[in-house]
Amino acid sequence: MNHVVATALPGIPLVAAGDDLIALTLQGLDAAGIDLSGGDVLVFASKIIAKAEGRTVRLSTVRPSPAAREVARACDKDPRVVELILSEANEVLRIRPGLIVVEHRLGFVCANAGIDHSNLDGDADVVLLLPEDPDASAQRLAAGLMTATGVDVAVVINDSHGRAWRLGTVGVAIGVAGLLPVTDLRGRPDLFGHTLQVTVLGTADEIAAAASLLQGAAAERSPIIHLAGSPHWAGAG
Repeated sequence: MNHVVATALPGIPLVAAGDDLIALTLQGLDAAGIDLSGGDVLVFASKIIAKAEGRTVRLSTVRPSPAAREVARACDKDPRVVELILSEANEVLRIRPGLIVVEHRLGFVCANAGIDHSNLDGDADVVLLLPEDPDASAQRLAAGLMTATGVDVAVVINDSHGRAWRLGTVGVAIGVAGLLPVTDLRGRPDLFGHTLQVTVLGTADEIAAAASLLQGAAAERSPIIHLAGSPHWAGAG
């Protein structure tokens, strides 16, 4: 019987700049009684990657531009936060009170360039940006785990994104290593032998969403999820 087992690694502390995520992951695996196997996937919440990489910014150090002040008036946001959003965006797509939808410099569309205050030890002056290069971060984690354990695992870094015309956020992959992010089924037969013409699965996003069920979005403190049995094709990411 096909099955996927997802486990939130216990005991992961609040992460700070410079923390060793490989060591924390190994401690969590040990506490959960998990021995890594080839083909396993580890999903890391983008927030702990960004924290470890020092992607926090003190708003008191930000000087908003005239453009940021103008956008801030339109969306009723702190102009310093807007300045950071604009600096992380290729293009602003939509503005409404409390929200700026942008094309992020990393290529995806998201709210407020992924910048927020949540789970930052209550310091209202500090905000957190997304990781600088999530794919590179995923590759470093996969390589570090391979060095430490001798096991070739895949790594996904996920973040919570809204969706057009749908209520609620869902976990999506913003960084991938060790698996192909999409599974192209075109040319394969369906259940009745018909050749699939357009079916391409967002495998990394499906893995990211599965992990986000355990990660939560409030006070769960479950930022690293181990998945065993998750179907995917190995690849560079």
